[in-house]
Amino acid sequence: MWQAVRHGARRVDEATPDSRDRAVDALRACAILGVVLGHWLVTALVAHDGGLYTASPLGRMPWLAPISWIFQTLAVFFLVGGHVATKSLASARARGLTYGQWLRARLGRLARPVLALLCLWAAVTAGLLLTGAPADTVHTLVKLALSPLWFLLVLGALTAATPLVARLHPLWPLAVVLHVDVLRFGLHLGPSWLGWANLPAGWLVPYTLGAAWTRGELDTRRAGRVLLVFGTTATVGLVCWAGYPAAMVGVPGAAISNLDPPTLAAVTFGLAQCGLALLLRDRLRRALRRPLPWAAVAAVNLSAMTIFLWHQTALMATTAATLWAGRLPGLHTVPDGPAWIAARLGWLPVFALVLTVCWGAFRSYEQGGGGRRRVRGWRVRQRGVRERLVRERRSRVVRVHRGVGRGGQAGRRGRGRVACVGRANGAAGGEDTGAVPRVPRGHRV
Repeated sequence: MWQAVRHGARRVDEATPDSRDRAVDALRACAILGVVLGHWLVTALVAHDGGLYTASPLGRMPWLAPISWIFQTLAVFFLVGGHVATKSLASARARGLTYGQWLRARLGRLARPVLALLCLWAAVTAGLLLTGAPADTVHTLVKLALSPLWFLLVLGALTAATPLVARLHPLWPLAVVLHVDVLRFGLHLGPSWLGWANLPAGWLVPYTLGAAWTRGELDTRRAGRVLLVFGTTATVGLVCWAGYPAAMVGVPGAAISNLDPPTLAAVTFGLAQCGLALLLRDRLRRALRRPLPWAAVAAVNLSAMTIFLWHQTALMATTAATLWAGRLPGLHTVPDGPAWIAARLGWLPVFALVLTVCWGAFRSYEQGGGGRRRVRGWRVRQRGVRERLVRERRSRVVRVHRGVGRGGQAGRRGRGRVACVGRANGAAGGEDTGAVPRVPRGHRV
């Protein structure tokens, strides 16, 4: 089995174009897995009076706030999203595609997994209501299952606005967040909905950083260090002296949430994360030169949206399916102490197993079906992978012909394959004489 895994990893490594920046895929995979693990650790469904309600260990154990600093990685995902979208748009324009064609292709990748999620939970909701489940329980489950959709809505809106924000400086949306928070928390002015202006503005900050990355403005390590130091210093100051919560995720019952909508502390914390991500690019590229780590990263990226959309469903399915066994520690009990944390860590492999089942059932919706596999920006057929990549890497000034054998007939298979180099090779090897050299058997041009 280990040999099969290594062989598969080598095939994935060989099928990857040399031009692909593997650090980008690694950052995206880390961002997705960070969100998934964070939700599994800080989201509890407590069984009470025949129903389920949500709770968070951060509410009863505030000293766990550093967990949210590790697993709240949305800013990194928007950083990568802005970089990939602007790069993809420039490539599409170079190929002659219109903005509409590019946008339909990008949004189609987001819409396919969502359709499967909505259809399943529509059926589950109808079934729960028909069987007399408490309305509060149904509301809790549906809200958790569909909570990842807000992220896709924001990402889709920013993707559609890519041509407009590709040149936008990150300080502009950062200034919007700053002024909104001053009005909300400093002057206590403005309508109640004012804070929601931070929803697009807050995530536009890392998205425009991704666009600056594409333009080459963040290639130096100095840029990463500035973002890391400024973001860390600003976040510590806002938490210690401005009254912002230490947890970078929402906590049920808290007066202020750093994510619902995003606050200035969440945005500065995202700047620190983006700076750290930029500093780690070179190390990630070196680490992913090995086939096994790269195959793992590629596997996560192939089904990133499926993993993101279904991880809450996996948690809820595990919780509901085990209710018959009573109130199990770490699953149905109140998160009020270290014992609950230890028990929850033991449930993580079960959540992962259920998520794997969901991935196997619904990954085809994300990849669009068919006989091709989508690998985030390039497509390769399952058969003839190496041959296609060899053809793509050949220089366009080289034409391969069959040699002419005796009597004007083509020579035997494998013989007489020649390269005719035209004027493009003149600088390297002189004039084109039109001669037809013979290539020995078994050699490739």
